[in-house]
Amino acid sequence: MTQLALVIDLNVCVGCQACVTSCKEWNTSGAAGTLSDQNPYDADPTGTFFNRVQTFEVGEYPNTETVHFPKSCLHCEDPPCVPVCPTGASYKRPEDGIVLVDYQKCIGCKYCSWACPYGARELDEKQRVMKKCTLCVDRIYDKALPERDRRPACVMACPTQARLFGDIHNPSSAVSVAIRESGGYQLMPEWGTQPANHYLPRRKTQLRIHDDELERADNPRKIDGKLPKPAKSEPSLDDVTSW
Repeated sequence: MTQLALVIDLNVCVGCQACVTSCKEWNTSGAAGTLSDQNPYDADPTGTFFNRVQTFEVGEYPNTETVHFPKSCLHCEDPPCVPVCPTGASYKRPEDGIVLVDYQKCIGCKYCSWACPYGARELDEKQRVMKKCTLCVDRIYDKALPERDRRPACVMACPTQARLFGDIHNPSSAVSVAIRESGGYQLMPEWGTQPANHYLPRRKTQLRIHDDELERADNPRKIDGKLPKPAKSEPSLDDVTSW
């Protein structure tokens, strides 16, 4: 069975928020829209986003580093949000494994958000329905788009190619290869939800610098030492120039 998902490389994500803004732009004007923001800048902001990037520091000073962690609906293979929905609005598509919400059936009861261990469900304050990442289902199957553009908006926008998209059940797909070769892992697997989205872990790169690499081959100081210099008895620039 096909299971479409995202694989996010934490090694190269720079927290630029391009995935967040592109997701918002595409989906607020698409089948899932509108994604309302009633108080985006107040002390208690509200807003609907399918994708967010959480940035935090790890380690202890002075040995700290910044981690950018994108998170959206993980399209679990055993999604806990589906069986708790009293109206059947939350469902998982058998053909591609994408978890979606039928807005015509949703009553905004928030049961799905309580059941989701990842906090991926959000209530649209204007329409009073629960919304979440759709993997841009209206885009990836759009025959009017060129083949290269039939990917989620966040994948298309990522400047560092930190986001991969494909079928994780296909062993030869780019996402499966990345998971297998780079130690991809699921978020909070202990919940037993089998999230389809995976993350590639951050790894510290050991950089060895030899002593001869610390000095430039074209060191200007060495070049200056070989150039002719005027004698100390010669007039200086201040002596011959009127400022």
